[in-house]
Amino acid sequence: MGEIIRFVPMSERERARLIREARAIYDRIFSPADPVSEKKKAPVGHAVSGANARRSDGVLPS
Repeated sequence: MGEIIRFVPMSERERARLIREARAIYDRIFSPADPVSEKKKAPVGHAVSGANARRSDGVLPS
């Protein structure tokens, strides 16, 4: 007798379902414990590229 029933609109249920699905996809792609992505990471090097790149003697490349 003391139960309360809440009406949940279909749009709200669909929104919640889409959020759950998107989170599941994100977790599959960007899993923090993914051993494959750990192997793909390149080691940190000393190479520099871009507009501010300089040679070791301080001269800007031409």
